Amino acid sequence: MALIEQGIAIAVIISISMKQSWVLYAGNTNKNGFKVLIAAEYSGVKIELVKNFEMGISNKTPEFLKMNPIGKVPVLQTPDGPIFESNAIARYGENKLRIPYSAYENFTHLKADNPLFGSSLIDYAHVEQWIDFATLEIDTNILRWFIPRIGFSVYLPPAEEATIAALKRALGALNTYLASNTYLVGHSATLADIILTCNLTLGFTRIMTKSFTSDFPHVERYFWTMVNLPNFRKILGDVKQAESVPPVQSAKKPSQAQEPAKPKATVEPKKVANNEVKKEAPKPKAEPAAEEEVAPKPKPKNPLDLLPPSKMILDEWKRLYSNTKTNFREVAIKGFWDMYDPEGYSLWFCDYKYNEENTVSYVTLNKVSGFLQRMDLARKYAFGKMLVIGSGPPFKVKGLWLFRGQQIPQFVIDECYDMELYEWQKVDITDEAQKERVNQMIEDHEPFEGEALLDSKCFK
Repeated sequence: MALIEQGIAIAVIISISMKQSWVLYAGNTNKNGFKVLIAAEYSGVKIELVKNFEMGISNKTPEFLKMNPIGKVPVLQTPDGPIFESNAIARYGENKLRIPYSAYENFTHLKADNPLFGSSLIDYAHVEQWIDFATLEIDTNILRWFIPRIGFSVYLPPAEEATIAALKRALGALNTYLASNTYLVGHSATLADIILTCNLTLGFTRIMTKSFTSDFPHVERYFWTMVNLPNFRKILGDVKQAESVPPVQSAKKPSQAQEPAKPKATVEPKKVANNEVKKEAPKPKAEPAAEEEVAPKPKPKNPLDLLPPSKMILDEWKRLYSNTKTNFREVAIKGFWDMYDPEGYSLWFCDYKYNEENTVSYVTLNKVSGFLQRMDLARKYAFGKMLVIGSGPPFKVKGLWLFRGQQIPQFVIDECYDMELYEWQKVDITDEAQKERVNQMIEDHEPFEGEALLDSKCFK
């Protein structure tokens, strides 16, 4: 994390300094170095990147260790001296920015000269907000997914599964925001866009394949737009998306120096009567013990997999739903109730708590799409229908969900933050009115509860 913070803080400093010359010590493929160089392009600052910098060699030289005794990159050589470590760099940046809020006109003037921080105090706060998001939600999870796969830390399948879920959650939230925004802050690129794009570059080029990112179309559009802006393209070059996820490699172990062989102790032969030496029969050589193979720990089972078997096969219902094109109520709805197992599954209505906020149709639809993307972790155990209702704003969002078990799965509540945005009610299938409401939601009946349907979405 120190390297990430260093890259961000250095970029902050550069975007403020408009006329001075700087020297950057980093490899020419270092994404934290990219942040610095792109910020410099926007700020008109001349940056000299040290040539032929090689990690493991250049950062171990006495000259480099004078600038940074722990040998980490990037290091920025400024007119005031070198800077390393995130806290020191951040303090240096604060001194450059330390303007009292009462001097708002001066602050705004500074921003006008330096668009990387937006054009107002609230823009500056939003830039900082998205930098934190890019670091803590995007970069952290990409690295936690990528690093174990290339052998630089221990690979644990349950940890990878949790990391991918967290990354999908972050990308889903970003996708929803970008559905109605070209840039993160305002109407032009800021430092937040530089940080986020460089972080995404590692993911897109090394581990996030097209099949993975296609679930986040607005993130894709944003990323390819940014990397093709002139100042980005000048530094990043031609960016190509990864075609496959790297195979898991064994964790790299530090080489151990071989200990010199110890001299064998001299054993004097035993003497017996008549001063003869007794020759002992040679002992049979022990067979070398075969190395015990440590069996990998079994992947922990989802609690829903431990429930008693159900007569309802969820995939069969999903196929019936998808393949029924005509006579939907007679075929699909009847088939659903024939399959439904009230002991193994439960039905739930959900109603969005803040419908008064749904004043823009496409924003409301994107909000629902983001929710369904973040529910991906439950695909094996759930089926859902989400309806956006109304011919004009505010639009109402209502849903029907089928879950394995008698309660909403706890891992869904824990991982999908959208759950708390809805009121949840368990369906009483002995109530004919509730049962008919289930039927209408499954078949997209219109009008629904007296109102037109703007759209419906299915999770299957």
